[in-house]
Amino acid sequence: MLPTMPTKLQVIKERFSLPKPWDTVVIFLLNILIAIPTFIIAHQVLIDPEWPGHLDRILLFILILTVIQLVLRLLKTIIIICIFLYLIALVWGTLFGGYGFRSVFEDYQAMIYTMNENPNPQDIIISKLLPFPNKSQIIDAVDYNNPKVRNFALKATTLHFQDVKGHREYRQIIQCFAIFKEIRNRWNYVNDPKGREYIAYASESLEHFSGDCDDHAIFTSALIRAIGGTPRIIHTGGHLYPEMLIGTRADFENINFLIKEVLFKEESKGKEVHYHIDERGQVWLNLDYTAKYPGGPFMSEEILGALTLN
Repeated sequence: MLPTMPTKLQVIKERFSLPKPWDTVVIFLLNILIAIPTFIIAHQVLIDPEWPGHLDRILLFILILTVIQLVLRLLKTIIIICIFLYLIALVWGTLFGGYGFRSVFEDYQAMIYTMNENPNPQDIIISKLLPFPNKSQIIDAVDYNNPKVRNFALKATTLHFQDVKGHREYRQIIQCFAIFKEIRNRWNYVNDPKGREYIAYASESLEHFSGDCDDHAIFTSALIRAIGGTPRIIHTGGHLYPEMLIGTRADFENINFLIKEVLFKEESKGKEVHYHIDERGQVWLNLDYTAKYPGGPFMSEEILGALTLN
């Protein structure tokens, strides 16, 4: 009986398949390369049940490895095509601002750091319990559209962290941190006139970088809003202080890494990053004048209200 001629499909499969045992080695390496970004995305999207020793995340990674291994073994006859498509996806993301090689590296760094660091979040959902004092005056005082306020905010973003590479998705937050640092370096605490609550406009505080806690909160909020950030002011009874919207818990993992390992490494060494969670699950970072780094310790834990400025 004469041997049958191989079909075109069989020829293609043979051409793009790898000889043993190299197919097993390549499948394993490709599995690792695919599993890491897949796990990072799953880690950020799925709710963390906070099992002891991050056991839930370990099991999740094992599950992802197993599933990808099974899929790749089914596709082993065209494994070279799989490798090519994977690399094309990462190169495309790198060149055109999507999820590329740098994003995988940065997310992996932040994820591992957060899992090891255990940032001990302040999961306090703030409710507006009381009317916000001097609300209309404070809103008016946050004159972020004033050209002098806007121009100073722009200048502050050029004074710090210009040499930080990557982290493009958090560029605006890094620029807000530059504003926080410039204010922190220059702010001079001065009491209000005796027996009177004096509320200074942000453009007024710009002249001397002086005032009390409400002046600092207004000034910081105006500068952050002037470059597109979302600030809010927290009322504790005898104290006001600003906070800044960071985003989701996944965003916080990356910002926590940036604060402690890149932007404020010395100031935050051995310390926690403090924040609040609102009713939508969004993270707000403490920017009080008493803090040496974004997310420094709260001056007061009492919370009576929050005024969002957007």
